[in-house]
Amino acid sequence: MLLCGFLLALAAAGCASPSEPYERKPPVPLPVSDLAATQAADDIVLTFTLPTETVDHRPLDQALTIEIYRGIGDPRPAADAKQVLLATIPSGAVDQYVQQGRFRYSDSVKPDDFAQRAAAGAVYSVRTRAAAARESDSSNVAYVSIHPALEPIADLKTDVTHAAIVLTWSPPEKTMAGAAPSAVAYRIYRAEADSTAAGESPKPKAPLAKIGESESPSFQDTQFEFGKTYVYSVRGVVGSGTDSIESADSNLAVVAARDVFPPAAPQGLVAALVPQQADVAAHLELSWAVGPETDVAGYNVYRSEQAGAAGTRLTTELLLTPAFRDMNVQPGHRYFYTVTAVDRSGNESRPSEAVSGGVPAESQPNP
Repeated sequence: MLLCGFLLALAAAGCASPSEPYERKPPVPLPVSDLAATQAADDIVLTFTLPTETVDHRPLDQALTIEIYRGIGDPRPAADAKQVLLATIPSGAVDQYVQQGRFRYSDSVKPDDFAQRAAAGAVYSVRTRAAAARESDSSNVAYVSIHPALEPIADLKTDVTHAAIVLTWSPPEKTMAGAAPSAVAYRIYRAEADSTAAGESPKPKAPLAKIGESESPSFQDTQFEFGKTYVYSVRGVVGSGTDSIESADSNLAVVAARDVFPPAAPQGLVAALVPQQADVAAHLELSWAVGPETDVAGYNVYRSEQAGAAGTRLTTELLLTPAFRDMNVQPGHRYFYTVTAVDRSGNESRPSEAVSGGVPAESQPNP
């Protein structure tokens, strides 16, 4: 009887229901710790790294919803600016804001933000949540001074010269908050243009890069190459140092740098008579000075028997050196010579000053 009771007890114990399952806590993301805010033109750009772990150091395997908070006021860390919800980015749209591994959001500055002198800055923080779970703690707080940027330049123009691409524009007259300050500088940006299909506007091959600054509404780009097409933009700048604020890009000016500029006319042309020597008939030797241009490919020589006439080209190919021997002269004739320089793009200079020369009739032997 006792044995049966013991067996029944063991059977009852073996058939007992299992213990209640462990209740898994809803995932709460770690708070963002690297929120940064900078002003770009009339936008405040927020960037941060999305959390990948929960507060109990488990991997986050759910898409996050982002909540962005902002307060307008004194940007000093000691200030306690009241923050309100600025924007909510649903989990399905977060990927649209991620660039190179960081979340990026632009908050446009409004004219009302400058209505009071006290509104000199903005204070931001963010929170994240996984699905409907509890949201994370607030991120670090990012403070940024805000300044009214200049209106974008709208009339950037370019002109190609032999030595530079010249950029000109009208100074901006106002900002979002009113008249433009008197102290304005400019930053010039450039990129090579990519080839495009017929009818399409050229686009930059790479992001525009700063190539210089100017204190006046003009700039000369001397570091260009003929044969290339460039895209230019100019941004107006107010303030200085870390408080300097650029405007948005100007209109993009596209220019094809084609070399249509001939070199300077050769100088110092002289024609010297060389008397008959042995079997070499009397002739004229021309020489001239080398010009300052570095892209001269060669020279052409022209001859006429009438002063002021263009004459006939004597060279079938470009001369690589500044000298020419005219063996086809007739005794007793007077000749007028000019020389031109030709660059690597095929542009020919104006003729040099003409010089004259001839071989006297008596210098030739009698037949």
